[in-house]
Amino acid sequence: METQIEPSSHSFNRLGFMATLLVGTFTMSISQSSLSTAYPTLMADFGISASTVQWLTTGFMLVMCVAMPISPWMLNNLSFKKMFMGALALFDLGSLVIVLTPVSWGAAGFWLMMVGRVLEAFAVGVLFPSYQTVLLEITPEKERGTTMGIAGLVMGSALAVGPIVSGVVLKYFSWQSLFIFFMIVITVIFALAGAGLIQDIMERHQSKLDWLSVFLLLGLIGLMWGINQVGKAGVNWDLAVSLLALAWFVVRQLKLATPLLELRVLKTFNYDLAVLLTSISYIALIVTTIIFPLYYQGVLGVSPFVSGMSLVPGAVFLSILNPLSGKLADRIGFKPTMLVGMAMIIIGWGAGILVVSQHSLMGMLLCAMVIEGGNAFVMMPAVTLGANALPDRLVAHGTAVITTVRQVLGSAGVVVATMVLTNVTNRVGQSGVSHSAASLTGFRAVFSLMVLVELVGLFLALLLKDTKKKPN
Repeated sequence: METQIEPSSHSFNRLGFMATLLVGTFTMSISQSSLSTAYPTLMADFGISASTVQWLTTGFMLVMCVAMPISPWMLNNLSFKKMFMGALALFDLGSLVIVLTPVSWGAAGFWLMMVGRVLEAFAVGVLFPSYQTVLLEITPEKERGTTMGIAGLVMGSALAVGPIVSGVVLKYFSWQSLFIFFMIVITVIFALAGAGLIQDIMERHQSKLDWLSVFLLLGLIGLMWGINQVGKAGVNWDLAVSLLALAWFVVRQLKLATPLLELRVLKTFNYDLAVLLTSISYIALIVTTIIFPLYYQGVLGVSPFVSGMSLVPGAVFLSILNPLSGKLADRIGFKPTMLVGMAMIIIGWGAGILVVSQHSLMGMLLCAMVIEGGNAFVMMPAVTLGANALPDRLVAHGTAVITTVRQVLGSAGVVVATMVLTNVTNRVGQSGVSHSAASLTGFRAVFSLMVLVELVGLFLALLLKDTKKKPN
């Protein structure tokens, strides 16, 4: 039996509530991609390889994948204020573990650092679907496009801003200073939330947590690990076992009266398209933040600082267009808005295939700007479209599903793009051509792959139907 609990009836400052929520989530989200420019420094400090240090980002994303489906249960069973402040405290604790990690421990110290990253990732994973659900709940339907356009700054801009922030910090301070900066901001947000800017405004329906479903979610981590092992010798048991675990998870959710994740939302056609569209645009965005810095440093030979600052134009363009995309979706509809966005993403990756051989930093900057600008017209409008296609009682579950799938496919996109880049570069290099020429072939292969992926997104956008809100 579920026990319904009404939200607090206290009036609250809606603008202050949204600002506190968004700034806190934005700061936590920056940490997802902030370490990419710090890899060389961390490798030298801990004496580890590139394949090991990348787990600071990949592992973070995987833990987020596991935490996201738990967020609807937490939102339904816990006070939102306590949930929000608990996530902030957990993130601060994880950052403190990282700051206090002894570099002198070498590889052992790195794995202690990973414990801190896991704590951070769980906090972000729980909060990400929740903040979107809360914003959708407190916003009238006719204003949802604009509100979620502003919220898109948190998701899209944070990914792009992460490497920029770390690039600036590393130029003047140690890598520990990056996490000290996060802790200072999060502690201030924690104080503001405790002072009353965050209120318990969500209606709760208490239920038991299905721990078996939580355990089966670990298959998401195994899935990413298994994808990373594709092409290697031997049977890929990790991938096989993980797929079985996830299949069991899906079947169990469809049978439970109160599932951990309400997968029945996938019966709604427009919602399914929204899930795929936001995921495909997210792949384009996160691959851009990973692949472009590799090109800048590996092919153009620029410093980590210049590489990080080279992401500024795209991040600024994304930040400007995110609120405008929401207003555009409210005015002309979601389908035309997302068609414009998908077309921009395809043009950006397509132009990159030609520009990548020109060794032009400015040309690549423009390609990144077009890709990230197109993302603004797809990712958050798709989230809003998905919410509008569902009854209000399923919005929390729908948001959790859409963010989980987006994170899983985004992680898979990074893994596949990196594999293509590495494998193509190595294969071409073995034929006797120079490393520089082989690298360019690898980057062109990644760009071509992304064009194909985004063409699928354009086709899906053409299939969108009426976007009116589904009645309860």
